[in-house]
Amino acid sequence: MDPSLPMSASLGIAGTQRALTADYPDERWHQVIAINLTGVWLCMKYELAQMLHQGAGAIVNTASDAGLVGLPGNAAYVASKHGVVGLTKTAALEYAQPGIRVNCVCPGYIATPMTAPGMSAPERMARILASEPVDRVGQPEEVAEAVVWLCSDATSFVTGHTMTVDGGYAAQ
Repeated sequence: MDPSLPMSASLGIAGTQRALTADYPDERWHQVIAINLTGVWLCMKYELAQMLHQGAGAIVNTASDAGLVGLPGNAAYVASKHGVVGLTKTAALEYAQPGIRVNCVCPGYIATPMTAPGMSAPERMARILASEPVDRVGQPEEVAEAVVWLCSDATSFVTGHTMTVDGGYAAQ
């Protein structure tokens, strides 16, 4: 993904500071990590308690393609989304025996309010489309369908999985 454009996620903030890792502002780092990673952990903490009480469940966290690759100038966002992927895998192993499945989706460019500023300029949209093997951005409904599938009984043997919903971007 083009690091000069906002990243998509259905949970969190973009963290578009655009600074080298050593120059990334401390305050912004803490804000992005708190929202994108600690927020997911806090949700899981209470979801898991309820699911342990009821004896089963399925959790699908939202990471990003940025949880699978590096993006120069986006240290906090990338670290937070890699953290969501690792947290998902760890919880999947910890809670498989009690019957709780934990997976995550990694959307690419999805047409959302967070990505709208990066898609509004024609030259930016051209760069986005040039990076997309399917030559279009995704729609929120496409991510939602993946989440619904991962929560369904059809995936009773799926846990710890990181599913890209990115038009083939991460396959490059």
